[in-house]
Amino acid sequence: MKRRNILLVEDNQAHVRLIREAFRESQLLHETIAVKDGIEAMAYLRREGDYANVPLPDAILLDLNLPRKDGREVLAELKSDPTLRHIPVLVLTTSGNEQDVRESYELHANCYIKKPQNLRQLLSIVDRIQQFWLETVTLPSD
Repeated sequence: MKRRNILLVEDNQAHVRLIREAFRESQLLHETIAVKDGIEAMAYLRREGDYANVPLPDAILLDLNLPRKDGREVLAELKSDPTLRHIPVLVLTTSGNEQDVRESYELHANCYIKKPQNLRQLLSIVDRIQQFWLETVTLPSD
């Protein structure tokens, strides 16, 4: 099975640790790369500076509420860029606000997931993300 690269755009380090731990429990060959804000995410995706030689991710887990450049701005930039728009973006955020859900889909998010309140639910969600987005679907090659 091909090694999968997952870009996690998340400013909360506790969430980063939990999501990484959930992916570690899987049998999937993967690397989870975490960046802390939207500016760093776009630098990674455009392979700028320290990210010049990184592979494009197979999927992006994107929080909406980020410092410097929020997730909505990242989503809009990403989906308007012909070299990046093919990458699935899974919004994973604490917001259950209907406006955030609608706007994310209007900006072409592939799915919208509200972060759960407990670890067991988070592990279950990450397991389902892995099974569907990283094992079941056919993703384009880099």
